[in-house]
Amino acid sequence: MKKLVPLALLFAALSVEPAFAYIGPGAGLSAIGTLVAIVVAAIMAVVGFVWYPVKRLLKGKPAAPQPDSDHKQA
Repeated sequence: MKKLVPLALLFAALSVEPAFAYIGPGAGLSAIGTLVAIVVAAIMAVVGFVWYPVKRLLKGKPAAPQPDSDHKQA
């Protein structure tokens, strides 16, 4: 059974035929724009969740001060 899956995948990969399909300029640009947006979003997620906390640690800047709940202002 373990050899059946790789053999089936190899057979499927080797038996493909060209699709002879046309992708118009609108669909092509939309696909490229979507791909670029996904890549940029992934990079920005890494920057937001990893780089900024590391940057704060390297600078030694403390986090925002917590308000003291014991003191009430009039």
